[in-house]
Amino acid sequence: MLAVAGTHGKTTTASMLAWILEYAGYNPCFLIGGVVENFGISSRLTDSNFFIIEADEYDTAFFDKRSKFVHYHAKTLVINNLEFDHADIFDSITDIQKQFHHLIRTVPNSGLIIHPQGNQNINEVIEMGVYSEQQILPTAVLSLSEKGTTFIVENGVVDWNLLGEHNMQNGLGAIYAAHHVGVPFGVACEALNRFQGVKRRLEIKYQADNITLYDDFAHHPSAIQTTLSGLRAKVGDEKIIAILELRSNTMKSGVHQQTLVDALSEANQILILKPINQNWDIGALFDEDSLFDSVESILTALNQIKKGHFVIMSNGGFDDIFGKLITQLKT
Repeated sequence: MLAVAGTHGKTTTASMLAWILEYAGYNPCFLIGGVVENFGISSRLTDSNFFIIEADEYDTAFFDKRSKFVHYHAKTLVINNLEFDHADIFDSITDIQKQFHHLIRTVPNSGLIIHPQGNQNINEVIEMGVYSEQQILPTAVLSLSEKGTTFIVENGVVDWNLLGEHNMQNGLGAIYAAHHVGVPFGVACEALNRFQGVKRRLEIKYQADNITLYDDFAHHPSAIQTTLSGLRAKVGDEKIIAILELRSNTMKSGVHQQTLVDALSEANQILILKPINQNWDIGALFDEDSLFDSVESILTALNQIKKGHFVIMSNGGFDDIFGKLITQLKT
């Protein structure tokens, strides 16, 4: 069992890991919370001894309030990052760290825990006690390339069309997890050069001469910021329009309201669907011109914009905004 945990990047990292093992001939089983473009599916069962799972910290069931991932007993564990989230079931980062401590205690002595450098929340979990070997991910330098971005890992080079430091970190976690089960670094890098991404991760849904429409699952301020920063690195000074649905329980609670403002700093224009039953005054942080009561009013505003990169961010359906907007753009 190979598991990928953390606040952000679980789906993408698990997808990368599944593809690396597939490319290396392992024919892995996997269960991932998104559609992996290289496979066209989110799960499969094979005769392989290798199973990749996206390890979520949300509670297991109404009768079992432990995080789901304590049931997996992975031998290879990647922890991407750790921040406060799921405000509907956790009261503090300390509560989440307790669950992550339970998680690392399930990794056997012969297993490996892989995590980045300098993440204080993860380091505090490790300090609670760990009985497995650790692999602290090395630093790498991300550069722009004709294809997208590139970075060096050991004796291999990743040169792919993915954007942003966060995707490089996801890739490093996947590479070192694959290496733990015998995949050479060079082979893992070759695989990622052919990685096609995951649906709803800065996925291009429509493209015309002057407008590109993206779909992204980002709904936590950190994820929103990394998505927009990655796109900014690609498009330079071109206009970015961020369209956001604050749908998650955490965002409705207002616990991240100030960090949300900072997270949207790379956008030239912001359009937010006002959340229903929110516990904070969103009007105190954003201009009225940025706030909308319906998807239809957002579409009306977007119809006045003739050039730019439209980034729609939501962890839900957003009232079929894509179908409506694409129809509008084509007319």
